[in-house]
Amino acid sequence: MFAKVAALMLPAITLCQSAMAVAGNDIQFSSDFELGTGSEWSFVYGCERQNSVPHTGEGALHCGPGTAVLISSQGVAELGMLELWLKPDSVHSRFKLSLYSAETGGLNSIWTPVAVLEGEGDDSYQAQRIAIDEAGQRFLRLDIETQNGGVSLDDIRIDKIQLNAALAKNERRIIGGLLEKIKEDQDYKLQSDSIATMARSFAGQLESQRQYLEYANGIYSSITFVLATSERNKMANPLVYKTFKGILNDTKRVATPLQEARLNSMIKPFGDLVGATLKLVSAGTYAVFAEPFKSFLAATFDKSNIDNSDLSRSDKKFARENGLAIYERAEKFMTELERELGQTTALDNDLSQILKNIDSFRKDLERFMGDTMQYADLGRNQENRSALMSKDDASRAAIQQKAQDNIARRANALADARRQTDLVQYLLRTSGYIETTQGYKERFNQITAQVLSFYDRFERSVAPEANPFSEGEDRKLWEQHAVRARAYIRDSRDAFHKAYM
Repeated sequence: MFAKVAALMLPAITLCQSAMAVAGNDIQFSSDFELGTGSEWSFVYGCERQNSVPHTGEGALHCGPGTAVLISSQGVAELGMLELWLKPDSVHSRFKLSLYSAETGGLNSIWTPVAVLEGEGDDSYQAQRIAIDEAGQRFLRLDIETQNGGVSLDDIRIDKIQLNAALAKNERRIIGGLLEKIKEDQDYKLQSDSIATMARSFAGQLESQRQYLEYANGIYSSITFVLATSERNKMANPLVYKTFKGILNDTKRVATPLQEARLNSMIKPFGDLVGATLKLVSAGTYAVFAEPFKSFLAATFDKSNIDNSDLSRSDKKFARENGLAIYERAEKFMTELERELGQTTALDNDLSQILKNIDSFRKDLERFMGDTMQYADLGRNQENRSALMSKDDASRAAIQQKAQDNIARRANALADARRQTDLVQYLLRTSGYIETTQGYKERFNQITAQVLSFYDRFERSVAPEANPFSEGEDRKLWEQHAVRARAYIRDSRDAFHKAYM
């Protein structure tokens, strides 16, 4: 199974690594709130270690309810991707996290807004990821507002900014400044430089669109396969466990042929789940089975049913003496299995939402890419789209150069005709496409945060302490599957980090 997964994920990994140099994960800032640490923050208001729930290790920070503020004690040289883990106190808790940066770390410094994240309660930690992309010494500030309880905060880290991200953000600043100057100054040289910068940036964001579309396609495929072939489903199947098999054997011993046929029909769906996904278990198969099965047991071991049956004397004696104990054992086992199914259902819901979000992202980005190509006079024909999505660097470079030339030609034509108002409007529309592409980058960051949260929940659900069973043999069987599931999800998570982070 591991070889199959590796083969499925390798193309996506290779594709993403060739499309963009993967960040070296150089950590610029780290704070895990372990005991004896905390010097990373010079100002903390509204937070304390007490009542916190750690994500990893033994320490975390609990913030709220109300307003909380954290300010880094030192400036960070390169603010790249911020990642943190956050857990609301309850399903009713809501939070709003505002991120700022500034050149100085005082409370009254001029803090520049970077991003705002809002969310609501969950029963586990959620990853949050924000691209800051600020070069130069900058301080970090987190404002956290909570309602209906607080939040636990843990494992904050900032990776080194990627060079291409820094250049792109700097270029957007330059464009913004140039547009303001063009409105006031009709200097031809200034306009020519502005048009060249804008056209180059526009062509570059076509490459960004391609990269994020490829990333989304890769995640969609790999995540689906991870869960479809996971050991996790088997761990929620009652037929795996010795206790349930024993209950079935004892029941069949005293059942009539008709009752046995009905019993076989009831458990048949679980026998068909060998290659199935999680959804078949959690979408109602067990819920439909549980209560009728217990009713069936009670009826089978009922005194009148036993007395009127054609059982041998020894089987009737067995049924009278063990019927109640068998029923109680079944009820206990099914209660334990229900806890396991609760984990499975939560994972299935998470995965379903991730896949919906990725599918929506892909469709929206594909439409926007078509609009962008049309705006650059490339049309929506398949030949140009194939060139843009090609694995061949030369083909992609050629189509991007064509887009750059077309944007520059249209803008220069307006400049030459002294149509200043039309030129400014055209450059603003062009700049709008570039900003919209940045919005897709942030959507992708939230998708990767969801996937990280999913991996985290999955790993916790198969940890040894999550074993729900009380009988030794059942615990042993659960652990055997859990060992494989841990290795499988660890390999998948590591491949995800290498390819998309």
